[in-house]
Amino acid sequence: MSGRQEEPGHEPGDDGDFTDLLSETRILLPGAQMLSAFLTILPFNTGFSQIVHWEKLLFLATYLFSLASLVLLSAPAIQHRLMRPLKDRAGFKRVATRQVVAGAFALAIALVLGTTLVMSEVFGLAIGLIVSAVMAVLILCAWWLLPLWLKRRI
Repeated sequence: MSGRQEEPGHEPGDDGDFTDLLSETRILLPGAQMLSAFLTILPFNTGFSQIVHWEKLLFLATYLFSLASLVLLSAPAIQHRLMRPLKDRAGFKRVATRQVVAGAFALAIALVLGTTLVMSEVFGLAIGLIVSAVMAVLILCAWWLLPLWLKRRI
């Protein structure tokens, strides 16, 4: 047990506590916000017009995934506020959890694509792809595989 008291109206075993979920989004949101902010100002830099067409497409994909992560990661907090009082807390939590996972997935893609964009511009395409692959493996292991492995062990 976490030591927290159950909120009124919750069944045993259903923590119904949105504090953890919202705290987790508070961890992810600043990264998504910073990435989106960086990407938003990037086209206004003088050198941006000199990048090649495929880099502009890569930028576009990165930017769209970054914005999608912002929308999905912030959605549960906004929805919770607009839907209060909740009639189906467990159902809401299931939907919110899916949105946060989808937002984290979009953020992961944006981080990998952003790594490709930056590293390719600085060191060339080959190095950019290698570093991006390393980043993808790191995210895959730390965000997705390790939690699944730990869930099975515990």
